Amino acid sequence: MTQIISALSEISARYDALFVDLWGCVHNGVQAIPSAVAALQDYRKQGGKVILVTNSPRPRANVEIQLETFGVARDCWDDIASSGDSARSALFRGTVGSKVYFIGQPHDQAIFDPIEIVQDPIEVTQVPLDQAEGIVCMGPVDPQADPDVMRPQFLLAKQMGLKLLCANPDLIVDRGDVREWCAGALAQLYTEMGGESLYFGKPHPPIYDLARRRLFALGADVPDASILAIGDGVLTDVAGAMGEDIDSLFISGGLAAAETKTTHQPDSELLTAYLEAEKSNPTFTIGHLR
Repeated sequence: MTQIISALSEISARYDALFVDLWGCVHNGVQAIPSAVAALQDYRKQGGKVILVTNSPRPRANVEIQLETFGVARDCWDDIASSGDSARSALFRGTVGSKVYFIGQPHDQAIFDPIEIVQDPIEVTQVPLDQAEGIVCMGPVDPQADPDVMRPQFLLAKQMGLKLLCANPDLIVDRGDVREWCAGALAQLYTEMGGESLYFGKPHPPIYDLARRRLFALGADVPDASILAIGDGVLTDVAGAMGEDIDSLFISGGLAAAETKTTHQPDSELLTAYLEAEKSNPTFTIGHLR
């Protein structure tokens, strides 16, 4: 049974590092959430390390630029582990071949920028689908469109035996008050059609390996028992934490705000029903990060 808390400071002394989700926790896709920024600043003042662990398909540098745009203060985090970097690492190791079909928007092209943690990277070329050895999926070309619009391309890809590299396992995200489809929805469709999708963000292990490497590079050798994962997705943040055997703090006021009737704090009975239905068991729950 999850424990509902009122503030991060109630439990933060137990942990030496935080793996913190971004969208729905630190910002809402448009601007920073001031209470979350303040809570992380206070935690770092006490000596804790904050790694932002995000299913953004963007490289770390691009995520940092976006955070600045949203008004997220630089002193509330130490480093960033993005699914984009995790996916880039796999891409340049040849996981889906050297000739790839790209699905995404123009600003997603940064996936093809070299990454320093891969030695002797392969040369990757973008080609039409019928010439491809694999697929790189950053997200829908139109985030508002039903993922089913990709069904014809996916049918051909499945017949060709192509693997799909999914740079963002999230199914949906709320940009302010607007809900959008993410790369995970396309990967789910491809899998349902019989194709093979490879995931590099939460809740899958590669992004946690990257987050630990980022933490170690800071000179912090932190055991899993001293890491707390924070996020608003039970299928990503909480499931990933459970899979990594680390504690979690569920933000009920994000994706599950309606189901849990969260304004300041969740309705305890609705929260219990929601978590039982999702077969999820976060260590702690709070309405919003503060």
